[in-house]
Amino acid sequence: MDSGLVGAGKQLLHVDIYIDEHQPSRGILALLSRLRPNWKAQDIQMKTFTEGITNQLIGCYVGSLLEPGCVLVRLYGKMTELYVNRDHEVEMFQILHAHRCGPEIYCSFQNGICYEFVRGTVLDDKLLRQPSIYRLIAAEMGKIHSIQPKSGRPVKPVLWTKMSHFLKLVQSSVSSSPAGQWYIGSSADLQKVPSFKTLSQEMESLKRHLSEIDSPTVLCHNDLLTKNIIYNEKEGMVKFIDYEYADYNYQAFDIGNHFNEFAGVNDVNYDLYPSWELQRDWLTAYLESYKHSTGREVTVTEAEVTQLYIQVCKFSLASSFLWGLWAILQSRFSSIDFDFQRYATARLNFYFEKKEEYFGLAVN
Repeated sequence: MDSGLVGAGKQLLHVDIYIDEHQPSRGILALLSRLRPNWKAQDIQMKTFTEGITNQLIGCYVGSLLEPGCVLVRLYGKMTELYVNRDHEVEMFQILHAHRCGPEIYCSFQNGICYEFVRGTVLDDKLLRQPSIYRLIAAEMGKIHSIQPKSGRPVKPVLWTKMSHFLKLVQSSVSSSPAGQWYIGSSADLQKVPSFKTLSQEMESLKRHLSEIDSPTVLCHNDLLTKNIIYNEKEGMVKFIDYEYADYNYQAFDIGNHFNEFAGVNDVNYDLYPSWELQRDWLTAYLESYKHSTGREVTVTEAEVTQLYIQVCKFSLASSFLWGLWAILQSRFSSIDFDFQRYATARLNFYFEKKEEYFGLAVN
């Protein structure tokens, strides 16, 4: 049975199939018989991409991955429906595709979606630091941030709603000791995390401080780690993928969140956080693109760059805190082979380490 899901004003095909994450090929073939009826089952090849730490991603093709028509099948991670709005994700796919900023989405199914394969190289930590590439990333983000909400409806930043939702989920899923101390991990490897009371107080402190900063609310990716950026060297462009967290949010959050990702995912190392020189160059490229895309004078002043730099430092704290909460949740629910406990500790430690320094920066 097939039905439609309403996204950005367009019906999306929904195929009523559930794909087993442990043995996905049978369900995928059934799905492809609808999407690519001309493909012969015996010719179809599948490649599993292992970069993701939330979902499973499988590329399906005939001949070569580089040929047009290749389909990406994404199986949603276990329990991710607790904190990802899948209908909203589809809408974001459609909006970004309509503005030529993202791939086409082909269909949804019971536990995932299918969409167009974006040709290029998945970015790594080295490429992220190359000026010619990070300027492309800054310019692409500026373009996405300029996308206006449909029918001029007022939009609110999603940050505080998302953060309080994560915190509530953490509260209901993490075991605590009689003294109120929280622990994550198996009984053999318990890790201490800050108590619910401490985390609640930190969230309120962040909200109080950051709500006073005049950072525009724009359409944000909100999860721009290296593996969500595809670089096409031949065409000299980058594209962002994976819109699970895309929504309207503070401009400085999206940038600060991306800068945090310079530290890496598998082995978080904040010595790799971008220097002031790199940030200044990145922010200049960003502001030129953002101003151009919103039809304004493209000249960028040193004062504008410095102001945005300070805002970004402050909002990077919210990013560290948010993904620290997310990793606590993932350590509880995810079936993906990744050390979420260590990741949660790294993100929250950096938040506490930088809090006073960044809060102390004066905003003009």
